[in-house]
Amino acid sequence: MMKRNLARPAVAGTALSLLAVLAACSRAPVRPNPSGAIALLGSSGAASTARADLDRTVATMEARLAKDPSDVTAAVTLADALVRQTRVTGNAGLVMRAEQALGGVLAHDAHNYDARRMLSAVFLSQHRFREAIREAERCHQVRDNDAWIYGALGDAHIELGEYPAAFAAFDKMTALRPNAASYARASYARELGGDLNGALRFMRMAAEATSPQDPESLAWHYAQLGHLHFEMGDLDNATREYAHAAYAFPGHPFASDGMARVKAARGDYAGALAIVMARLAAAPTPAEAAFAGDLLAALGRRDEAERQYRLAEAAWRVDAPEPSRLARFLAEHTRRVDEAVRLAEQVSTDRHDIFTADALAWAYFQAGQLTKAHAASEQARRTGSRDREILYHAAAIDRAMGHLGAARTLAADALDHAPHFDLVSAPAAAALLQSLGPPTVGGR
Repeated sequence: MMKRNLARPAVAGTALSLLAVLAACSRAPVRPNPSGAIALLGSSGAASTARADLDRTVATMEARLAKDPSDVTAAVTLADALVRQTRVTGNAGLVMRAEQALGGVLAHDAHNYDARRMLSAVFLSQHRFREAIREAERCHQVRDNDAWIYGALGDAHIELGEYPAAFAAFDKMTALRPNAASYARASYARELGGDLNGALRFMRMAAEATSPQDPESLAWHYAQLGHLHFEMGDLDNATREYAHAAYAFPGHPFASDGMARVKAARGDYAGALAIVMARLAAAPTPAEAAFAGDLLAALGRRDEAERQYRLAEAAWRVDAPEPSRLARFLAEHTRRVDEAVRLAEQVSTDRHDIFTADALAWAYFQAGQLTKAHAASEQARRTGSRDREILYHAAAIDRAMGHLGAARTLAADALDHAPHFDLVSAPAAAALLQSLGPPTVGGR
């Protein structure tokens, strides 16, 4: 997600002031709200999450906070709306405004449960996963039956690659409150384990359980259904679900991105590029700039592709720092491989998720460090994920190691029912598989 340049000075000051508030009360107990947690957007009796309603909620809650910075309901509702808007606009500065609003409440009442509960979600949106766990655990000490907190804990642990803790939290969440939010997390747990049919089943349950008052979440769930169908090589059903997402919440970025990827998989690079360039004009993100570069390269427009690659690289460095994504991008496009190794190693000291492990594996591979690449690749495959890029990277590493039978199997799995799963990795996987030829006696 790309921050707006003009927001940086104010964002920095806000972050420092809130950190001072949090540090001053880091050991203070959290006090529960006797009337129960504040209802979040999209739930019964709360405001809708349609685009216009989100804008209206933000304006209304900011006006309330201007009159009374200690208004907990206004701060929590505003933070909830801003986190939603971050998801649909890519503007990371919005979650800094959410943090500021919660910081104002906590300056008046450092023990407020609802504010700290929402703060964990804000930290998740900022990829501050350890801090998210800290806040969620403090709330959990007060209320151990709050299903929402188990979701926040599971989300943070899963991003860090702490899968047993994440899956345990998701199971507890589902047991306490089987609803759209818990079904969606159950879906992702199954996807990580390679059970795409199970993931599809739970995500369908999540979509069906989502309130019509929550069109943003509904669009997100439909887009995830589209993603799962795409991963399974079912482009027709993927298209249908992405269309559902776009209908539920017009202009939702996950719907647009999904439609572009389907078009690219079908060879309509110009159509895909038109969608991506429109998104870049409205709300640029580094991932979309990188995708635009791949599409332009596929169309033979190398100079334009290079401009998009540079924009993506700059954004991942400065505007929306994500060293793991940057490392994977650099390695996949063979740009500054030594830096890709350094970045991936740095991130891997704290994050042990399979995608960070895969970024490390591919960086090592491109640098010629095959033994390290193979070890990291094994970590990337430890959950049984069917992620096609992870499988292709593992195949290339195994071939370089001389494990030709394993390489052939992995490359075939990467391409199975989806020969055009990615503009960069799919052609490389196909070339690798062809170079290996048919299996011989003994599997080599």
